[in-house]
Amino acid sequence: MTAPTTVNAAAQALHSHGGQPRAGGTDVVSLARARRTNGPYVDLHRLAELRGVTLRADGSALVGATTTIAEVAADPTLRASYPALAATAGALATPQVRAVATIAGNLLQRNRCVYYRNPAFSCFQSGGDTCPAREGDHQHAAVIDQGPCVAPHPSSMAVALLAYGATVHLADGDPVPVADLYDGADPTRDHQLDPGQLSTGIELPAPTPGETAAHHRATGRSRAEWPLVEVVVRIARSGGVISEAVVAAGAVARSPVRLTEVERELVGSPVTAGPPAAALDSVAGLCSPLPETGYKVELLRATVTEALERAIDQP
Repeated sequence: MTAPTTVNAAAQALHSHGGQPRAGGTDVVSLARARRTNGPYVDLHRLAELRGVTLRADGSALVGATTTIAEVAADPTLRASYPALAATAGALATPQVRAVATIAGNLLQRNRCVYYRNPAFSCFQSGGDTCPAREGDHQHAAVIDQGPCVAPHPSSMAVALLAYGATVHLADGDPVPVADLYDGADPTRDHQLDPGQLSTGIELPAPTPGETAAHHRATGRSRAEWPLVEVVVRIARSGGVISEAVVAAGAVARSPVRLTEVERELVGSPVTAGPPAAALDSVAGLCSPLPETGYKVELLRATVTEALERAIDQP
């Protein structure tokens, strides 16, 4: 393990020695226990420049890559300008995890499929050519089928950052929109960054003036750390109608997804009427459930409804 003191040194270490960057380590430790990684690691703890939230003059914000989830949840700038991002961070995992897990680590973590995490199995994610979950235990898998692998993407922060149109900054390379960071059709990877690429931060564009936003997640009692479905909504209004709408969902597909058909049905609808039935009914048309994930169709609809009602009801 190396512990560089500058971003350039960290990037060079990753390029020259390979391995993985490690900050909070919540996913790296889990992968090591499952024998899915054995390092080497580049420790990022000494890079103070990668931590913290900076509000820019144009209203945008930059969140350092190693800023913890707890810090994101508590930051007054983010709570005021990006409330659904802060709410997502506050609902994520457990207090112990939020205290050490980082925002970039959450974006770039590996999926939680029991077959990938068990070294006794081979799958697309571990170099094989099958997805054992399709024919096996997949009650927590995707309900929007994007490709060969059906393990849902695990990042809650990615859902919120997708909804806010965020961009990931890299130490070496052009910034990558969160919308392009994932490819649900690729069964071999959970994100599209190349090995050795180091995230330095996440840029959030200035929010729409007067917009309201909400986050809601549905969890099972035995797996409360990981949502069955979660949704982030942003709403802008003009003349008593919804003028802009963003609806992003997680834990339902191989990648975080924008529910664009729901968004189209929302725009132009009266704010006082609540979520239009056509928008909610369009959720089912987006789904292609597996035998054990049919319950997620109605759960996704209900979660979208709850998040929309919360966003619409805000003054």
